[in-house]
Amino acid sequence: MSTTASDPLATLGSLPGVADAVDSVRKSVDRVYGHRVMRRRSHEITGEAALRGARGSAALSGADWNLEEVRRRTDFSGDTEARTIGAALRLTSEAGQLLSIWRQSPLRVLARLHLVAAGGVAPGDTVGRPRLAGEPVDEPLIEAPLPHADEMTGRLEGLAGLVLAGSEAPALVTAAIVHGELLALRPFGSCNGLVARTAQRIVLIGSGLDPKSVCPAEVGHAEEGRAAYIAAFEGYLSGTPDGMVAWIAHCGRAVELGVRESTAVCEALQRGAA
Repeated sequence: MSTTASDPLATLGSLPGVADAVDSVRKSVDRVYGHRVMRRRSHEITGEAALRGARGSAALSGADWNLEEVRRRTDFSGDTEARTIGAALRLTSEAGQLLSIWRQSPLRVLARLHLVAAGGVAPGDTVGRPRLAGEPVDEPLIEAPLPHADEMTGRLEGLAGLVLAGSEAPALVTAAIVHGELLALRPFGSCNGLVARTAQRIVLIGSGLDPKSVCPAEVGHAEEGRAAYIAAFEGYLSGTPDGMVAWIAHCGRAVELGVRESTAVCEALQRGAA
């Protein structure tokens, strides 16, 4: 059996340029994990990374709030932007609790993530399940053609199968493909971007690359900006080697920018300024 057939994610990992992105991410992650503050106050870094990651993910879904406003608010039941922020915060809080289930049933985790994000907002009979034929999808920013429900279901099951089968691919590659495929499929009626970015977070944590969840890629995606995010995603949609490499490299830069954010938090704590 060929490598492509037996481990397609590993095949993507062998594309020219991917190894450099993976190596750069690994070195960046190792540096923040080696910071002296991480050895004593990692729980504080994890909490800040969750908050900042949620803010970044919400920004990409149309709710670009100041970090201090996100930190200050306690009620997120108001307008659409407030609900988006609240959904992103709930998802980042939930991510770390779903690792063992992800390894056994990715589809259950995705359903749970959608329930957490959209419960109480979306129509009750659409929450926590993939969309059916003819059901609309409300997804800010992503304007790519929407796969038919039958195609979506087949590809979603295929993605879950890849996760369950395991791979020799680096964590960055697996996380990027999970993220990109969920954006492409938009399996739910709402909150697909938020769910996709949370799934990426779960892969990075569960793989051991970022076990303490202190490297919020969502921060980096937001910092790179919506235009760059969409341009890289279009590379994923193209399915070409160059497009896939561009998407994986973009996800790698996002992780590195998340690392930079957490490193700054470490430095502030060390100075006693935070």
